[in-house]
Amino acid sequence: MSVPAFARKRPCRAAVIALSTLLLAWLLPANAQAQRCEASTWPLWQTFVEHFVQPDGRVLDASTPQHHSSSEGQSYAMFFALVANDRVTFDKLWRWSQDNLAQGDIKNNLPGWFWGLDEQGQWRLLDSNSASDADLWFAYALLEAGRLWQSDAYTQAARQILHNVVTQEVEDLPGLGKMLMPGKFGFIKPDLDKPELWQLNPSYLPIPVLRRFADIDRNGPWAEIATNTATLIKAVSYKGFVADWVSYRRTGPGKGEFIVDPVKGELGSYDAIRTYLWAGVMPVKDPLRKPLLGSLGGMLAATLADGVPPEKVQVLSGQRSGAGPFGFSAALLPYFKALGNASLQQQQALRVQQLMAQTLTPEAVQAKQPPYYFFVLSLFSLGYMDNRYHFLDHGKLQPMWEKQCQRAVTP
Repeated sequence: MSVPAFARKRPCRAAVIALSTLLLAWLLPANAQAQRCEASTWPLWQTFVEHFVQPDGRVLDASTPQHHSSSEGQSYAMFFALVANDRVTFDKLWRWSQDNLAQGDIKNNLPGWFWGLDEQGQWRLLDSNSASDADLWFAYALLEAGRLWQSDAYTQAARQILHNVVTQEVEDLPGLGKMLMPGKFGFIKPDLDKPELWQLNPSYLPIPVLRRFADIDRNGPWAEIATNTATLIKAVSYKGFVADWVSYRRTGPGKGEFIVDPVKGELGSYDAIRTYLWAGVMPVKDPLRKPLLGSLGGMLAATLADGVPPEKVQVLSGQRSGAGPFGFSAALLPYFKALGNASLQQQQALRVQQLMAQTLTPEAVQAKQPPYYFFVLSLFSLGYMDNRYHFLDHGKLQPMWEKQCQRAVTP
């Protein structure tokens, strides 16, 4: 049984100091930052490993009664491990994911999304349905690890996952075309055995990742899905905001339309915040970047007006409520950068620094595990802002360490 990280390790004051250094580094002039091979050491990643990654490679989110792990958490952590050039942790994460989420058979099984403690006190896979966003990040992390670390085993695993995604999670929507469903089942609503409604999640579709898959699989659906993602976001970005969930409804033979999801409603919050993040990290030359950012201006206006990003938005009216947690401020930094608002970047970065540090004090860690989701948002965002990684035009990952250490051979 995995022991919760926050219960087995004492926090270190150095983690808080390292966090402050990390956040301020990208605010300093570039010539003040030494470019050394040592830069592959990533303090925020080390903090994440200390508090969330168990010795066996399980990413623990202790915020639920199940003390659960998810395919999302495992796949995100693998991406961060690659950015950090931490192959040992990468391998542990991948091994645990195969053995526990894919039931030891990644060739035939997409990873189940939810693993943890059941009502009888047994640790097991609690929900075998897949989560397609995690599947994309698993495949992307493995694909790029195969290239950067020169491992054919990683590359083949990535291709196998992509094959299963295409055959199990991609649907052809009338009047739209190929689109990624959120999972293998449960998201298509039939009427007399005929599909009439498809539930979709805009935050599951990072376009740079889709670009990479399109580059290595020219006959696959990836380029079409990328284009349809931009179509989706433009269609549902009411008042410049996007909801956590939307639906696509058949309106006739070969026709359909995007609508407010009849089950989840018009709320934009903890899922949707990633949509702004993915738009912000897109390469400047991507033709979809400008229209996407143009469709998502509501979050910029709201943060300027309120001083903090909203926790919840009713996207049809633009009505907002609550102050978003520090993870929201972190997630929006690349978005603010892409929109050219440097002052808002600095304001929100300082908010992240202050509030994240509060979660890492000895007293706070003794009381509970730091907030998992806010840390993964911060790793994606601050890693990008700190130039620890970026995406090239066709979706390839460019980690800082590849250039500095010259330890990878890019074909």
